[in-house]
Amino acid sequence: MDEREKRTPQPKARRPSQRRLVEEPDLKLPARLVHLRHLPWLECYKRQLQAENKSENTQKSYFYGLKALVETTLPRELALDENQYESITIEELAHRMEPMNGRLDIWAHSIAGLRPTTYNARIAAARHLIKWLGLIWPDHLQRARTGKRLPRTLTRRELSSVLEAASISEDPAAALVVTMMLDTGMRVSEICSLNLEDIDFDDGSARILGGKGDKDRLVLFTKRTVAHLHAWMPIRSMQDLDDDRACFVNRRGRRLQPRGVQRMMDALAQEAGLPKGKLTPHVLRHNFATGLLERGADLVTIQRLMGHATIATTRVYLEISDQTLREVYHRAQALRENMDEHPHETAQVEETTPSTSSFGIVDS
Repeated sequence: MDEREKRTPQPKARRPSQRRLVEEPDLKLPARLVHLRHLPWLECYKRQLQAENKSENTQKSYFYGLKALVETTLPRELALDENQYESITIEELAHRMEPMNGRLDIWAHSIAGLRPTTYNARIAAARHLIKWLGLIWPDHLQRARTGKRLPRTLTRRELSSVLEAASISEDPAAALVVTMMLDTGMRVSEICSLNLEDIDFDDGSARILGGKGDKDRLVLFTKRTVAHLHAWMPIRSMQDLDDDRACFVNRRGRRLQPRGVQRMMDALAQEAGLPKGKLTPHVLRHNFATGLLERGADLVTIQRLMGHATIATTRVYLEISDQTLREVYHRAQALRENMDEHPHETAQVEETTPSTSSFGIVDS
């Protein structure tokens, strides 16, 4: 008999991840956490997210999703109260989050009915926590597939209605906020955190400091934006300011907050006759980007003006541009067919509605 046939087949060596999940019931924390193992996990994890320059919104989203995960109970386990949830040590949390004990699966099953985007956000938060604890994320828990959704934008007529509603709004900041979002593409968080010292009135620009992903960038103003800013300054100075650095303040003199901006958008949408939820700060930001693209701006320029981390994020506006092209083509074809059928009933049409531009919309 051949010597090789006498040998007993040896099992394949398991990868480190397999050894961790199967053979080591006593989990070992990564070296960076060993000296912190007896500290409450919550504060340590907050410091970790801050060290990674995660935005406040991202941190809030993570903790909102992780609370349900950490509090998920296994059979015969008692529910955690608020104090226990916050005081669990890092070492205790690592044992609690061990992927092979079934807690992750029970939690994932409980959120399966959420929208795919929300589900994926919860999964991203959980994966980040598991990785931080030095554990291995199970392969069978995958992100949900999401359909391709194009960013929503407003039509020219809808933009006209919104600007008109903003110009007569009882909120003195409304006209400036809407105009600045349309003309600069700033995020709502960047609008709210803008300080007076960040604005260069002579140059017609502003420096966005610590934007999404902790990135700084320059935004440019149109003459319309500068005019609105000058008109806003006396109104702002009449407020009893709680923060004298803030550019945008509410009627109580406090720095404008994202929720306050959304309430402003809801009120303007109602005045403009738009369905609830159609007007948001991000929709105005999308209109800024599509206006740039329609006027021939290249993707790299749009990426820099929008503050996108990668150009892949900016490419989605190519899909909107293609969609707009199709709509214009079909309208033109329909008009041509109508002219062919009624050659003596046609008349010169004068365009009176504003048109989109690289800086939001301009008057005809």
